[in-house]
Amino acid sequence: MDEKNLRAEGFEAHRVHLRAVAYRMLGSLSDAEDAVQESWLHFSRADTHDVANLRGWLTTVVSRVCLDQLRSRESRREEPSESKGVELLASHAAGGNPEQESLMADSVGFALLVVLEALSPPERIAFVLHDMFSLTFDEIAPIVGRNATATRQLASRARRRVHGAALSPEAGLTAQRDVVAAFLSAARSGDLDALLAVLDPEIVARTDARVLPAGAPREARGAREVARQAQINAARGGFAQLGLINGKVGLIVAPGGRLLSVLVFTISDGKVRALESIFDPERLGRLELAVFPA
Repeated sequence: MDEKNLRAEGFEAHRVHLRAVAYRMLGSLSDAEDAVQESWLHFSRADTHDVANLRGWLTTVVSRVCLDQLRSRESRREEPSESKGVELLASHAAGGNPEQESLMADSVGFALLVVLEALSPPERIAFVLHDMFSLTFDEIAPIVGRNATATRQLASRARRRVHGAALSPEAGLTAQRDVVAAFLSAARSGDLDALLAVLDPEIVARTDARVLPAGAPREARGAREVARQAQINAARGGFAQLGLINGKVGLIVAPGGRLLSVLVFTISDGKVRALESIFDPERLGRLELAVFPA
């Protein structure tokens, strides 16, 4: 076998790993594939005869490519448009493309991908490589252009944001989580009695006007009407995940890891007193989201 084929064979042996690294950094399967392809171009031109750990060398290359992409995104202030989010939700609901991206996102965690988007590029690189792929800070430091101590601080800051350590620490989060989980389970199963059990009789549910058909009411009142709407919405898609929204437990809807909406709960005495569905990209961008530690 000639050297070109040997190189290709060596790279292909690590392609799945490289794609997994790039996907967690970029949150998009197509962008991850582009990053892996660019890594191949770097590899094909480099002299790697003295490389003892090819997997580690390639991980460094793809990480630097991803860091460049993340910085480019940040400089352009890219924001997913509402219409793109709706199109993505529709494609998932129809069972078509991007099926592979949905499976990849599900393996990572929809809510986690959403929270990673809020990190700075160096924070995201440090967190992903250390916490998800077990690279040492000495290995990560040259990639992000910091020393090992500063890189450790990047990962620590990212970890606090991802797991919500800086958000509401009160023990009431456990009770909130139980109520929201019960609401989600009942809505998905179509169990009206279970839904009514967690809803206050006088509950009010509000939705962003921009996503409603012309003339449709912005709010619903009363447990039965809210429960009926919850059952309908749950039947339209299964992408809601529990997470923290501004320090309180709520639901994050992120098909393929792309934030589409959130459902904010007001809970008191074990009952849901109010619900607010937020779709507006500007409002979503101002929320602080986090996921629960595994």
